[in-house]
Amino acid sequence: MKITKSLLHVGVLGLSLLATGVMAAVSADEAAKLGTSLTPMGAEMAGNAAGTIPAWKPLATNAGTVDSKGFLSNPYGSEQPLFTITAQNVEQYKDKLAPGQYAMFKRYPETFKMPVYPSHRGATVPADVFAAIKRNATSTNLVSGGNGLENFETAIPFPIPKSGVEVIWNHITRYRGGSVTRLVTQATPQANGSYSLVYFQDQFVFRDKMKDYDPKNPGNILFYFKQKVTAPARLAGGVLLVHETLDQVKEPRSAWVYNAGQRRVRRAPQVSYDGPGTAADGLRTSDNLDMYNGAPDRYDWKLEGKKEMYIASDSYKLDSPTLKYADIIKAGHINQDLARYELRRVWHVVATLKEGQRHIYAKRDFYIDEDTWQAAVIDHYDGRGQLWRVAEAHAENYYDKQVPWYALETLYDLQSGRYLALGMKNEEKQAYDFGFTATTSDFTPAALRQDGVR
Repeated sequence: MKITKSLLHVGVLGLSLLATGVMAAVSADEAAKLGTSLTPMGAEMAGNAAGTIPAWKPLATNAGTVDSKGFLSNPYGSEQPLFTITAQNVEQYKDKLAPGQYAMFKRYPETFKMPVYPSHRGATVPADVFAAIKRNATSTNLVSGGNGLENFETAIPFPIPKSGVEVIWNHITRYRGGSVTRLVTQATPQANGSYSLVYFQDQFVFRDKMKDYDPKNPGNILFYFKQKVTAPARLAGGVLLVHETLDQVKEPRSAWVYNAGQRRVRRAPQVSYDGPGTAADGLRTSDNLDMYNGAPDRYDWKLEGKKEMYIASDSYKLDSPTLKYADIIKAGHINQDLARYELRRVWHVVATLKEGQRHIYAKRDFYIDEDTWQAAVIDHYDGRGQLWRVAEAHAENYYDKQVPWYALETLYDLQSGRYLALGMKNEEKQAYDFGFTATTSDFTPAALRQDGVR
């Protein structure tokens, strides 16, 4: 994949800025590009020279129908794949694949495939979020050596990034509707495809959507997250509460768990970094949720540049309520016939574990969609330098609410042949419910016991 010299210069510049401690917001002249040559979120407005990536054209809120459960119809449902990448022809497309994607064809040559469809760049957010992003461009700065933010509001602090860690902060803080409640499932299939499901009820609220939020005194909280396990019975009633901070070096993430069997609330310092993910059978770490989350302080972040790559996008087919979970979960990987890939531009950021720091992943390669700042693919390497796990997100634009997010997150373990699929809601009684309202008292340790009643 070709990386432009200008983008490499941006990466080198970013690293030099971090090294000298100069972490300035961009100038007003640079910020003026937002909404002109750049989209209001910082992507290139134009398509590529080959015409295989179109110009940005946001989806209308009425781009499709919404059923009684909140599931969206597929605005591109009539389209057919342009071609399908298989193990037989993968070499011809290798330059537009992440190493982890390429490795999946080698690991599962008979079944793994990537249907490639026409590209659409329809992701958008509400006008007030665009306005906040533009203000961030000239006012938000990195603090604590790049591990925190100051003068930040709403979403996307660095729409014109100069360093790898700024790109990662855009992913961490990207707009996800402000608040949402959702019912989702998680599967961790055995190598032969057998699996059982874990059911979650999530509540997720960014600080400025809390009813008692004071903009004059925003504090250090980024968002509140609560996750209740509702099934199977042996796990039901357990609740996780997280207060996510903007500067996790100054003030580490606070987390608590309610154990239904013991009827006790306890601090949960393990819910961070490479602590085990909830009910994940050891197949993901705490910071694998949402593809990547948490403090960036354990890694050095290098911005490699921007590339064209096939990523899973506009995944309405995979999110259809007509599907059963058994239609999706298969041995080795999800049912790739339900996936949709498009050619997009992505930011490539390499995270290397700092000397003296600890994490089971010694290196991570991030490929982040320019239009949404969502991680599309993350390759995870072990301490020997071996490619270990491949995370792939199947993105979806919730166009009725103007929210880019995921329909499904997958994390494939190339060594064990197992994987984790998180976020399926096809058989649930409702899709994502945006606009959830709450106060800070709803996200206190004292509130966990009531939430954990079976």
